[in-house]
Amino acid sequence: MNESYYVIILLVVGLVLWRRTRSFYKPIRGNGRRILFPLLFMLPGVMLWFDPTVHAPMYEWLIAAVLGAVLSLPLIWTTNYEVRDDNQIYAKKNLGFIVAFIVVVAIRFALRNYLSSIDPQTLGALFMLVAFSYIVPWRIVSYLKFRKVVQQRVAA
Repeated sequence: MNESYYVIILLVVGLVLWRRTRSFYKPIRGNGRRILFPLLFMLPGVMLWFDPTVHAPMYEWLIAAVLGAVLSLPLIWTTNYEVRDDNQIYAKKNLGFIVAFIVVVAIRFALRNYLSSIDPQTLGALFMLVAFSYIVPWRIVSYLKFRKVVQQRVAA
């Protein structure tokens, strides 16, 4: 792989971390549906699974889905919300999230290099499944955690 691939990945990771750490200081507005927006942005990537040039046995699809679910756990554990003095809801400051996110990206990099013998279309589809399998549970649980904090704030 060429250097531009790594530069793009590092820029994306940097952008995600920048946005996430910036959110520690800004309240989450509305009813929290914005937490679920990344799921919509991933939908075009799902079409990779139906590409006729993708050939992977069922066990590889299953391993990719399970790996994604396992990678979602540290992100779920480290994402929390709190009501601050101004009665607004913020993402809790958590260095563990940043570490967990970087570890997830590093694991994906290592697996991509390790699995480089698979054809690019199949590898892309499998990694899209891994990403989908950790982002979907993480975002849904984050939304549920947010809604729980909203309900506690209303009850107080």
